[in-house]
Amino acid sequence: MKVSQNLTSRLKTLRLSGILESLDVRLEQARSASLGYLELLELIVQDEIERREARNLGQRLKKAAFEEHKALEEFEFAALPGINVAAIKDLATCLFVARKEHVILYGPPGVGKTHLAQALGNQACRIGHATLFVKSTKLFRGLHNARADDTWEKALKKLLAPDLLIIDDFGLSALTMTQAEEFYEIIAERHQRGSIIITSNRPPGDWLSLFPDQVMANSAMDRLAHRAHHVAMKGDSYRKKTRPKNQSPEQ
Repeated sequence: MKVSQNLTSRLKTLRLSGILESLDVRLEQARSASLGYLELLELIVQDEIERREARNLGQRLKKAAFEEHKALEEFEFAALPGINVAAIKDLATCLFVARKEHVILYGPPGVGKTHLAQALGNQACRIGHATLFVKSTKLFRGLHNARADDTWEKALKKLLAPDLLIIDDFGLSALTMTQAEEFYEIIAERHQRGSIIITSNRPPGDWLSLFPDQVMANSAMDRLAHRAHHVAMKGDSYRKKTRPKNQSPEQ
């Protein structure tokens, strides 16, 4: 069907030009199924809702800055003996985000902590939650650079804004005093205001030793760990399983 320039212009004015993408299909469906006017209008409106939801999801996923788009369905739970699969699936409902609770995923390298964190973040995006994924090294480097160019407050606000902040690979090394203060600031500001997922090779009990100031460490952990779902992940490394057969561990 040829759409008049007048209709096209009016749809653009109303920011409804996406309707044109499926209008021909819906009009043909209306003719072949003898749909009423209201039934046709309902289909057209539903198409527009679905287009907007898809566009908004795409924007949330882009802003989340995931390294990879992982899904919970891809996760190999069988490789992790003892993990509570039901608890993970409960987390995938993202009620913990609505409740402003936290999740701590910890275990040896290669067991899928980052995969699982991104899968939960992906699900949060699909439900409608603003999400941000960041490696801890990148987080601290970004805040360090922001101090140099006087944009620290802006950088901090970016970390405080999303409904869900995912900090990956926390605790690879001891924190400097500045890093400890920044980490504490993030935890304190997000406490009861937003959710955090943290992945780490170290169990939370070992995090206190990473802080140069134990009072600050205890205060941060009191806010974070006591409101968190703790998920211990033990098993064989995914990376070892996927290493090429002709590649030695030293390569």
